[in-house]
Amino acid sequence: MQQTIVEFCGQPIDINAYLLQTVNFEHGAQDIFIGKVRDFNQNREVVGIEYEVFTPLASITLEQACVRARMEICPNLDIIIVHRFGYLCVGEISVLICVGSKHRDEAFVACRYLIEEIKHQVPIWKQEHYIDGKSEWVKGHALCQA
Repeated sequence: MQQTIVEFCGQPIDINAYLLQTVNFEHGAQDIFIGKVRDFNQNREVVGIEYEVFTPLASITLEQACVRARMEICPNLDIIIVHRFGYLCVGEISVLICVGSKHRDEAFVACRYLIEEIKHQVPIWKQEHYIDGKSEWVKGHALCQA
C-alpha cells in the first residue's frame, strides 16, 4: 500500500520525524528535497519570507499531484510533502518532499515533478521581507500571474 502524507504546518519541520515514517522494505530508493529560505533574491537581501496557504485547496491540489505522479512516473511511490506557512527566517526549511520507490530514477523524477507542481499549481503565496524593511509578494506563481 502506498503512503501519502500531505501536511501544512506553522512550526519548524522535523525532518527526522517524517523520515522515520517512511518504512517500505520494497523500496531501495528515497529521494529527499529540502527547500530553504535563502538570503538573497533578485539583487535584494532577504531577511525572511511569509507564506500564506489556502489549505483546503492546497491539500486537494497536492493530493491530485501525488495521484498524477503515480500515474505518470510509477504506481508504487510513497510520498511525503510538508510545507510551512507563516513567517520564516533565512535558513529555515520551507518545504520537505520525500519520495520512496523501488529504484532511484523514479524517486528523483517524482520528487522533481512534485516541487514543480507546488511552485506552479498549489495556492501558496510568499511575501519576501528585505533588510531595508520593505516587502514584496513574489511574482510568478501560476495563480497570481497578471
